Amino acid sequence: MSDQDTVITKKKKGPAPTGKGVLVGVRLQPDDLAALDAWVEAQDGEPSRPEAVRKLMRLGLAAQEK
Repeated sequence: MSDQDTVITKKKKGPAPTGKGVLVGVRLQPDDLAALDAWVEAQDGEPSRPEAVRKLMRLGLAAQEK
């Protein structure tokens, strides 16, 4: 096998995209991140941090509508 026969594929970083949307970057201070991680650990299935932020946002918005 010669060098010309070798194929090198580049791996994509991160998980496959789940859909289209607007990326919103958020920086959390250590206390807020610890609180988020504690909330995640208390949930069934332990959602990812991004999913936890989405769920908490929906809960907060729903509570505000009441």
